[in-house]
Amino acid sequence: MVSAASSRERYLAYRRSLPGAVRATRQTVTVDGLAFAVWTTPPVEGAVPLLCINGGLIHGHQLLWPALSPLARRRQLVLYDQRGRGDSEGPPNPAAARIEHDADDVPALRVALGLSRWDVLGHSWGGGVAALAAERDRRGIRRLVLVDAVGPDSSWMSTIRDTALARLPAAQRVVLERLDARMLRDADPAIHSAYSRALYPAWFSDPDLAQAFAPPRSESETGSSVASRLHREGYDWRRCLGAIEARTLVLHGERDLLSPAIAHELSALVSQARLELIPGCGHMPFWEQPETFFEIVDSFLSALAP
Repeated sequence: MVSAASSRERYLAYRRSLPGAVRATRQTVTVDGLAFAVWTTPPVEGAVPLLCINGGLIHGHQLLWPALSPLARRRQLVLYDQRGRGDSEGPPNPAAARIEHDADDVPALRVALGLSRWDVLGHSWGGGVAALAAERDRRGIRRLVLVDAVGPDSSWMSTIRDTALARLPAAQRVVLERLDARMLRDADPAIHSAYSRALYPAWFSDPDLAQAFAPPRSESETGSSVASRLHREGYDWRRCLGAIEARTLVLHGERDLLSPAIAHELSALVSQARLELIPGCGHMPFWEQPETFFEIVDSFLSALAP
């Protein structure tokens, strides 16, 4: 395993090697009667824009920005806070929120921005939103990138907490041990926020590297309702994944808490999928193995059809 110091140094060296920072401009876009906070980088002539969908269910776009900013050198990036998260307006009845509503927002957002087509990248739970959206918006999504995405069904959810506990050192296990997985069936935003922060260090292949990135703090009534429903009811998206027509990159860290077996399942279900596993990498490849991550994603998005 790479040492924590060299992991940080490699990441910092990569960031220093890049040209000046790309800025993202905020705007408010109305979708389904809700005001969404949207950020865009400058357009790049001849390049298809890339929508980036963060995971976490309760978090805003900051999970992916400025982490994904190197991709803006060759294409316009679009990031947004999902309904009821971050600075985006929540639905009238947050308790009724479902992840399918988040997926429906993706094509509606594309239309509201005046874009005929775009590529879509989803990370973690954002990968689930992206996959559902790709099935719904087959003409509007050219290419799909699933980065350490959740599984095609909910079977992985019952083991993730115990896997994390086995990975964390004793001092970091204390809070997570108090949070029984059954508590996540409750839509209490405080519970989901505490669980997210307690689990956060375990997502990294190198636990000490997590110290370089502050665990996110966020409470969202809408996001907690979505998460609690998934924990109560489960899900099965295998039929949906089989209907995706976009060329798809399934990119996954070999040491992710989400087993690489999930990536193999995803790539087997999506007809035009290509699987790439990143050695020595956990759930955050844009931080843990940035050179490899950005090279693979850039190459996939820039390649000429087919």
